[in-house]
Amino acid sequence: MELDKPLWVPSEAFRMASPMHAFMEYCAGRFSRTFSDYDAFHAWSVEERGDFWSALWDFCDVKGERGTRALINDEHMLQARFFPDARLNFAENLLADEGQGDALVFRGEDKVRDRWSWDRLRSQVSQLQQAYRAAGIGKGDRIAAMMPNMPETIACMLAAASIGAVWSSCSPDFGEQGVLDRFGQIEPKLFIACDGYWYNGKRQDVADKVRAVSAKLGVPTVVVPYAGDAHALATSVANGATLGDFTAPFAYRPIQFEPLPFSHPLYILFSSGTTGVPKCIVHSAGGTLLQHLKEHVLHCSLRRGEKLFYFTTCGWMMWNWLVSGLAAGATLCLYDGSPFAPDGNILFDYAADEKFAVFGTSAKYIDAVRKGGLTPKTSHDLSSLRLMTSTGSPLSPEGFSFVYEGIKDDIQLASISGGTDIVSCFVLGNPMKPVWRGEIQGPGLALAMDVWNDEGKPVRQEKGELVCTRAFPSMPVMFWNDPDGAKYKAAYFDRFDNVWCHGDFAEWTEHGGIIIHGRSDATLNPGGVRIGTAEIYNQVEQMPEVAEALCIGQDFDDDVRVVLFVRLAQGQALSDDLVKAIKTKIRTGASPRHVPAKVIAVTDIPRTKSGKIVELAVREVVHGRPVKNKEALANPEALDLFVDLAELRT
Repeated sequence: MELDKPLWVPSEAFRMASPMHAFMEYCAGRFSRTFSDYDAFHAWSVEERGDFWSALWDFCDVKGERGTRALINDEHMLQARFFPDARLNFAENLLADEGQGDALVFRGEDKVRDRWSWDRLRSQVSQLQQAYRAAGIGKGDRIAAMMPNMPETIACMLAAASIGAVWSSCSPDFGEQGVLDRFGQIEPKLFIACDGYWYNGKRQDVADKVRAVSAKLGVPTVVVPYAGDAHALATSVANGATLGDFTAPFAYRPIQFEPLPFSHPLYILFSSGTTGVPKCIVHSAGGTLLQHLKEHVLHCSLRRGEKLFYFTTCGWMMWNWLVSGLAAGATLCLYDGSPFAPDGNILFDYAADEKFAVFGTSAKYIDAVRKGGLTPKTSHDLSSLRLMTSTGSPLSPEGFSFVYEGIKDDIQLASISGGTDIVSCFVLGNPMKPVWRGEIQGPGLALAMDVWNDEGKPVRQEKGELVCTRAFPSMPVMFWNDPDGAKYKAAYFDRFDNVWCHGDFAEWTEHGGIIIHGRSDATLNPGGVRIGTAEIYNQVEQMPEVAEALCIGQDFDDDVRVVLFVRLAQGQALSDDLVKAIKTKIRTGASPRHVPAKVIAVTDIPRTKSGKIVELAVREVVHGRPVKNKEALANPEALDLFVDLAELRT
């Protein structure tokens, strides 16, 4: 593969047929402008954000009253307000379609298959809306759910949004304390939970956890049948009911969509919480809807009736992103369980059977498929697949190459990055531009994203902080229990005045793309030189002997030294020769400054529920400091492997 050529270039026909091109033409006509290319259009979208978002509202046929003012108080990011006079309902915009066509397709490992038509989804939302209201739930009240990624979860969320209640969810693999650390802060009026779930071919019982959480929250509980005995569980909790019993008194009637302000709270999402109790990040209905429509329709070219898939749990913001695909008229393909049960082909089987147009996943999954020796390109019919998206952690250059070599050669690969903080992306795919190995295609429309050095100056082809210098609709409304906004301001605006500092270590490329080098707070500083951990992972994880790696900076001898932990492939041992090979690979592939002072083998690497490795938590353990919230981790026991290591004393 030639490294000086793009991996994919959109044809002229592809570009001209894209909704992005149609929207550029629409804006050119509406505002009497001429856009020489995409970059000119992006520059206009940043400068004239009020016009841009107003045009998007109309182009995507958003249901609601837009009002005349698109943006006020623009000079101050924290005071800026989009569409202050608007009234809309998020659920109404996601339930615009009707009929017997598929709205939702569901697979739960190899155990459960289901299909929901638009009419079935609307009927369930109607019954749930009536049941919520009968339970005394209204505007601003919170509904908390510990649920798999299944159709009932989406129906429960849409019913909440339809009346202006605020939705918050996590996946059922969270421990009891992890659930309470999140939902206990937001004081929900209703708790929704499943009766069990499948993972890696085994039924996972959650009955004791549901009972404990329900008792401590002290609110009514609705139990959704899936992989256990919903009736027995519902009767064992105070004020409990199965989903069927909860909605049984109510027949279908037209859904009443409450018109709400643009900034009305829709979701409460949670930070990973690996260094303390999770922050409760409140996102608006209008901001979420517009930002997701922009990303789905323009950046992903999502069209009505296409199949959209994202491998995610309900505890990751990609679930919220996926669900918004309904607003574009897409059919959502849901999956819950292990992506390797019964084997690594299961998601590609699903993609071939349902003819996905968009396949979303994580960088770790792509790497696991590559290391598993799978070649879906030859084993599956992926002719319908036109876009693959990857997030969760930076996708390595080798991951980029593998998508084209092993999955499909004629596909747009969009590495995307943003996060829970903005329930969307700062940088993502672009159907108008080529895909270069190891690079995210570019910034999202109407986002004044840049890379700044420590002095607050923009830099090119030099690593720095990812910032956004102008307000955007999907900024959080607030943090929960942060009445004066101090936590919110400290999270994003303490570093640079009136500029959002996202916490990513990033770099512009010569092609106008972006490389994310890892989180800023995990950046290494040996000898005072900033190094992104992703640069090290990109080298060492190419080696077949290494399954996975985690890198930290250890305070040692009045400096910081780089320590690399490796989980080796099966049957491998960390010999002196392998340590030397690892260091040589890093030295030649990155730089001498990236070479770790210590390479240590471990049997497991701790990660969050969404699969992100937790460098900060390991750093705390290595330095003898407590990790405040182990409940956020999928495998908290792995932290014990890093306690008081003899190798780190010298």
